[in-house]
Amino acid sequence: MSSDVAISVRDLSKCYRIRHNVNAPTTAAEAIVRKIRHPLQRVERETFWALRDLTLDVKPGEVLGVIGRNGAGKSTLLKALCRVISISGGRIDLYGRVGSLLEVGTGFHPELTGRENIFLNGSILGMRRREIDKQFDAIVDFSGVEQFLDTPVKRFSSGMHVRLAFAVAAHLRSEILLVDEVLAVGDREFQDRCLGKLSAVSSDGRTVLFVSHQIESVAQLCSHALLLEHGKMTAHGEVDDVVAKYVSKQHEETDLRHGIDRRFGTGELRFVEAATHGDMYASDDEKIIDFVIERQRPYQGRAYVSCAIFDQRESVVIQCDSRLVHYELDPD
Repeated sequence: MSSDVAISVRDLSKCYRIRHNVNAPTTAAEAIVRKIRHPLQRVERETFWALRDLTLDVKPGEVLGVIGRNGAGKSTLLKALCRVISISGGRIDLYGRVGSLLEVGTGFHPELTGRENIFLNGSILGMRRREIDKQFDAIVDFSGVEQFLDTPVKRFSSGMHVRLAFAVAAHLRSEILLVDEVLAVGDREFQDRCLGKLSAVSSDGRTVLFVSHQIESVAQLCSHALLLEHGKMTAHGEVDDVVAKYVSKQHEETDLRHGIDRRFGTGELRFVEAATHGDMYASDDEKIIDFVIERQRPYQGRAYVSCAIFDQRESVVIQCDSRLVHYELDPD
């Protein structure tokens, strides 16, 4: 591995041609028959750039979070790095063996058992049998599927799939580890274990690219982050700075889309003011928030107040509800 860079990407682009014809042929035979019957029919295609002129260097041992909205090009980037898809332009240089976890069951043969798939996955990653044997017990222990190890993986649940797949990818010695948004399949306890394992992997000098919509996980695990929008890199740097830009961008788009005066609900009661008392940032102090609520038109029935406080990464810090203390408002 190069001492200066683990992943080098230069002017990376990926273009897809999208057909818009109704009832497009699905086999070569259908295409030939259609061409004979309709020789002058034109195929309508749209050019879609999933990635456009992306240039990036990732250092050895760096944990890089890749964030962005759905369709921004995050998964396409990882698939290009894994050579799963061909690229339309640019160059990719990887300095070391690559382990990947792109989706549930990637690289698993459904008819083979969990035990057999561990060796199959290791072989795909370029590992020798003695290397796999050395890590076999640790893989099984981490995955928690020992009871079903000799069962074909086609009978595994999605959670069992991702447990075993992550255990294989994380324990076998690849210098570069690519992880897509698959940890969301597992339960909370397993997600925490995965994040801890990824942190340990980076401490060993291995490079990690982590794609996730869970901003808190990205901020916790990664030292740097990359923000993609419509296939282009719009921010790259310290994780806190990139996350702040991403969250700010989301807020701006929400305001533009919905309008700042838009309110949800039926409109009988409306919040008109919220005021805090004292320092809200001192963790040991009592927090007091005064709400002013106006009645817009006659209302009958019960009314409750619920509020939540979020941090800058949109994670809920605390949530309060008057129903929990058996308190209700008098609309009169």
